Amino acid sequence: MTNTIPERVFSGVQPTGNLTLGNYLGAIRKFVALQDTHDCIYCVVDLHALTIAPNPQELMNATRSVAAAYIAAGIDVKKHIVFNQSRVHEHAELAWVFNCIARMGWLNRMTQFKEKAGKDRENASVGLFAYPSLMAADILAYRATHVPVGDDQKQHLELTRDIAQKFNNDYSARIKELGLGVEMQVGRETVNGYFPLTEPLIGGAATRIMSLRDGSKKMSKSDPSDMSRINLTDTEDDIAKKIRKAKTDTEPLPSDVEGLAGRAEATNLVGILAALTDTTPEKVLNDHGGKAFSEFKPHLAEVAIEIVSPITSEMRRLMSDPSYIDQVLANGGERASAMAAETLSDVRQIVGLIK
Repeated sequence: MTNTIPERVFSGVQPTGNLTLGNYLGAIRKFVALQDTHDCIYCVVDLHALTIAPNPQELMNATRSVAAAYIAAGIDVKKHIVFNQSRVHEHAELAWVFNCIARMGWLNRMTQFKEKAGKDRENASVGLFAYPSLMAADILAYRATHVPVGDDQKQHLELTRDIAQKFNNDYSARIKELGLGVEMQVGRETVNGYFPLTEPLIGGAATRIMSLRDGSKKMSKSDPSDMSRINLTDTEDDIAKKIRKAKTDTEPLPSDVEGLAGRAEATNLVGILAALTDTTPEKVLNDHGGKAFSEFKPHLAEVAIEIVSPITSEMRRLMSDPSYIDQVLANGGERASAMAAETLSDVRQIVGLIK
């Protein structure tokens, strides 16, 4: 008899710095939408944050802030699971198993490691290098079938699939012997294995929101310039000011997307409005083509404030009661632990670890 794995979504946000509009449009809003159609597990990945050696108190505050953003944006913490990664030790244990499955060459190809380590790779931490193995463990501890990711994380999810496939292949006989296999589709072939080959959920107008000061760079929590991003904690005046001062060129908006070629900042602002209004850049340009940025920016600011401000207000209310957030994370951690423990029990049997 072949087991089945229910469709399950897993994703997480790292608690480093203030959450931005990019985090909301590129990730958290997708999380909210997916809870209507899937069982969802949403994590605050605080173990991943240790790769940048954060101040301990700032890490705790940022962890609560991400959880508050999840709740304020509309995630139902009773129907779905919200927790912080470090509450579930199975993540770290499974990551070690995956470190023994993954290959140095695979990790060496990860572009994010190359970007973050820079030229001085010898001084980069082992944690930064092995980050993708822990990400694979985050996902596969729950045998998640789908992960909403941005373009910058797609390579890591491909590695997760490689790790899952190699585990399934290396231990195929043992998985079959224990009756722990599930059928899955790999290309045109139906195969049997323990871990699913998790699918990415990528799409929409906001797969990547760029900096307000440089349209070639992603909007980032770590950018030294606060003017480069809209934070979910910004006031209405802050939002209006940042959009008003956002870098643009001197030409009016084109009437079609082909006219955005070579205009990174214009492309970004059009994409932000499209994402905020759940439409397309084509529709935005159909409505605003020919307008100067002095006319377009106030409209964009108005829409951004209308959507972001209620989330900001609710986040502030939640953050004023950290004990409530801690209780949500604790409850979510207990539920997540129960699921991850089942997976690790199976994995220990499969690889031959005695408990």
